[in-house]
Amino acid sequence: MSTAPTSPPSPAHPAARRVLSVNVAQATAMEIQGRRILTGIGKQPVSTLAQAGGMAERIAVRPLGLAGDEQADLSVHGGLSKAVYAYPHEHYAFWQTVRAQAGLQGWHDAMPHGMLGENLTLTGLLEADAHIGDVLRFPDCVLAISEPRRPCYKLEARLGFPHAIKMMAQSGYCGYYLSVRSGGTIAAGDAFEIEPGAREVSIRELFAAKMRKDA
Repeated sequence: MSTAPTSPPSPAHPAARRVLSVNVAQATAMEIQGRRILTGIGKQPVSTLAQAGGMAERIAVRPLGLAGDEQADLSVHGGLSKAVYAYPHEHYAFWQTVRAQAGLQGWHDAMPHGMLGENLTLTGLLEADAHIGDVLRFPDCVLAISEPRRPCYKLEARLGFPHAIKMMAQSGYCGYYLSVRSGGTIAAGDAFEIEPGAREVSIRELFAAKMRKDA
C-alpha cells in the first residue's frame, strides 16, 4: 500500500469552485473494533448533479448543520463551529487508489461522494488555500471556515482499511469544518466565492501543527 505524497499537487488549471454533492446521515450504530459505536460518518448523497431533470434538490442549511444530518459525538463533530464538513473532491483519486490497492474497490470504480464523512463534496478549494475565517458565499447561504478535521478510528472503519488516519495526517488531505454565517439552502451545482478573512493561518498549516502535537 503506497503512502500519501507530502503535499497536494498544484493543478495547472484549478477546478471551478462549486459543490458536487450534498451528503447527510442519521447517527446509526456501526461495529468498529469489536464494539457497536453510534456514528454519523456514513454520509449519503441527497443532492447530486445527476438528479432527475437536472435539478439538484436544495437542502436546508441551519445554524447547527444541514437538514437530515446528525452527529453522534458532539465533542469532535458538530456544534456551531463545526456545523458543516467540506471535503475537496481533488483528493478522491488518492483515496480511490488506496482502496483499490486494498482490494476494496475496482481500479476504475469511482468512490461515492460522502465517503470521507463530508457534508459537502466540493471542488476548487484545497487546504493550503483555505484559511481560518475565510467566508464562502453560496447562492443562498454563507459559511465560514473554522478548523481542520481531525481523523479518528471511525474514518478507518468507513474507508475500510487500517492506516487511513496516518495517511490523512501525512498527506494533509483533511478537509475543513464550516460554521453557518447565514442560513438558507444549498445544492449540488452551486458555485461559491471566497471572501478572505485575516489569512493568518491556513487549514493545511493548522492541521499539520495539530498532527505534530498529537504524535
